[in-house]
Amino acid sequence: MIVLHRLGHNAEEFHLNPDLILLVEALPDTVVTLTTGTRFVVAESPVRVAEEVRAWRTEILRDALGRRRDEAPAARSPMARVVSSRLGDRPPLTAVDGAAATEDSSRPADHPER
Repeated sequence: MIVLHRLGHNAEEFHLNPDLILLVEALPDTVVTLTTGTRFVVAESPVRVAEEVRAWRTEILRDALGRRRDEAPAARSPMARVVSSRLGDRPPLTAVDGAAATEDSSRPADHPER
């Protein structure tokens, strides 16, 4: 969450999920429009709001990448084991672009419309 201040409410502080921000405008006051249609007039400039969002996303990614490197590889899920057991030794599928099919031609095509 990022911290912004409502304009006209004694600079009332509130926390906003940046994933909900659709648009930030300077009209001349900064208006933040959310994906829900809600609009807030805030004390921060559009540049400042963008910097806050960028810093928040950077922090989220840094935390996620740090945890990923520190953790041991996860054991395969039960679903992944079932899928791999059903596939067996089948060769990988090729792109549907007129290239020769690697699958048995007696089986119906996955996407006959292509």
